[in-house]
Amino acid sequence: MQLLPKGATHDATVLLETRGIRAFGDGLISVVLSAYLVALGFSSARIGILVSVTLLGSAALTLIVGLRANAYPRRRLLRLVSLLMLTTGIGFAVFTGFWWLALVGMIGTLNPSSGDVSVFLPTEQALLPATVSDADRTALFARYALIGSLLAAFGSLCAGVPEWLGERWGWTSAASLRMTFVLYACLALIVFMRYRSLSSDVEPTNLAPSTPLGPSKSVVYRLAVLFSLDAFGGGFVITAMLVLWLHNRFDLSVAVSGAVFFWAGVFSAFSALVAVRVAKRIGLVRTMVFTHLPANGFLILTAFMPNAPLAIACLLARSALSQMDVPARTSYVMAVVSPEERPAAASVTNVPRSLAAALPPFVAGWLLHLTTFGWPLVIGGGVKAIYDLLLLQQFRDHRPPEEM
Repeated sequence: MQLLPKGATHDATVLLETRGIRAFGDGLISVVLSAYLVALGFSSARIGILVSVTLLGSAALTLIVGLRANAYPRRRLLRLVSLLMLTTGIGFAVFTGFWWLALVGMIGTLNPSSGDVSVFLPTEQALLPATVSDADRTALFARYALIGSLLAAFGSLCAGVPEWLGERWGWTSAASLRMTFVLYACLALIVFMRYRSLSSDVEPTNLAPSTPLGPSKSVVYRLAVLFSLDAFGGGFVITAMLVLWLHNRFDLSVAVSGAVFFWAGVFSAFSALVAVRVAKRIGLVRTMVFTHLPANGFLILTAFMPNAPLAIACLLARSALSQMDVPARTSYVMAVVSPEERPAAASVTNVPRSLAAALPPFVAGWLLHLTTFGWPLVIGGGVKAIYDLLLLQQFRDHRPPEEM
């Protein structure tokens, strides 16, 4: 497999590299964060508050950058944000008080999810289309998603290394896990240096529009609402809730569940490449819908499985299909707006997803407390299926340039 589509520029290589570096850090931090806060003596309630504040802060910063920084030099913006990433890592390594950590989490770039929900994502997404032809745009986004998923999974697998080293060196758990945030800061320095090699070609050639979203405002807002509906359904079945359900229903250990979700991540990563071929045949919107609907069917079916092997098989089948819409979705958003609107469009369609996914886990946990049946899977799959049908109904005739 060729890493980059033909004709892709050096800037595309840099953006894929920075995506991978950040994904490794996100995967590592997403697993370590809670354990580190427990080692510091925080209660579950305070840990929940810190995670919520971090997510809300990232969402707010991402939206501000997308809507207000459209005229700001993009290379300088990325370097500044990488310095903020550096400061975040140092802050979590140095401070141990709740309010100090809450402040760092709110204004920093820390990601409590293995997926990318940071300010980097919409900025890089807005730059990528200019590094390749329209015909190869979806292929490039597929590789962007692939690299992010694989390196985030690898980062998660490495989460046990700090404590293993700490035991050999006689460190406390808190001291061992604190080194993870030092590594996060070091990764930020590498990202900063890679951004310095971006060329001036990534900067917009025209003056920024008077409003961040102009002619495409209606389309972007409609997509944002639909994507938020999808994320709301996904919030019922985030990995933590699925692990809890597998334990309650089939008494699966964390180790077995971890192996299941590692392979689920691998399947999801490589399915992004298949999405490129499918999109060339049937179009981006149909690719999003016709791969996502069966995935949601497998998700609902999982809840009715009588034993663990069948439930795991359904979850893996779902993973092989559920993420095929990710590169198609990103490529579609970037295609149906003007180049000047891309930063704002990326933010407006990404931030509400993060906010919408933050609410359902509370309901899912309550349902799993009442019964071992997989009601969160049924509800989540049903909501996501409704999103698919609405997306097809509203956008099947709104095609990107390469499909005209």
